[in-house]
Amino acid sequence: MSTPFDLDEHLGRRLYFEDLASGQCWESPRRTVTEADVVQFAGLSGDYNALHTDAVFAASHPFGQRAAHGMLTLAIASGLTTRMPVYRLMDGTRLALTELRCQWRKPVLIGDTIHVELSIGEKALSQKRPGTGRVTMLRTVKNQNGEIVVESEWTTLMKCRQEAK
Repeated sequence: MSTPFDLDEHLGRRLYFEDLASGQCWESPRRTVTEADVVQFAGLSGDYNALHTDAVFAASHPFGQRAAHGMLTLAIASGLTTRMPVYRLMDGTRLALTELRCQWRKPVLIGDTIHVELSIGEKALSQKRPGTGRVTMLRTVKNQNGEIVVESEWTTLMKCRQEAK
C-alpha cells in the first residue's frame, strides 16, 4: 500500500530526507531496448559475450535470441528513474549512492519495453554524518508483460531539511 504523495505540492522546491516516507511509490516512463543499445553497450563496456553479440550463438541458448547485458538493463533503469518528476525534485538533496543490491530475475531481450516502479523502503538518520539520512529506494524493473526482470535496492545519502536552513 503506497502512502499518498501530492507531487503538485512539491513542484518548485526540493525534496529532503523528511519528505520521503516508506511505501511511497511512483512509475517511470517506458523505454524499448534496441539492438543499437546492446551493440553500443558492448563497445562501451568491452563486454562482447556471445549471448549479447552473436545471434547464431544466442539462438541456441535457452533465451532463443540475444539478450541485453544485465548492467545495461540496470543503467537504463537508472536513466528511467532520473526522468521521474519526483526524482528530479531530489536533485541537490541526493548526496551519494552508498550501496546497490541487485537481482536479475528474467532476461531483457532486444525489443522488450521496460519501466521502473520506484518505492521508498527503509529510512534512517545517519550517525556518521549529521544532517543527513540514508534512504533505500526499491527499483523494480518490469517488461511489457508486467514480468519482473530486475529487483534492486539503491541506498542513497540525502540531506535533511533542518541541515539545509
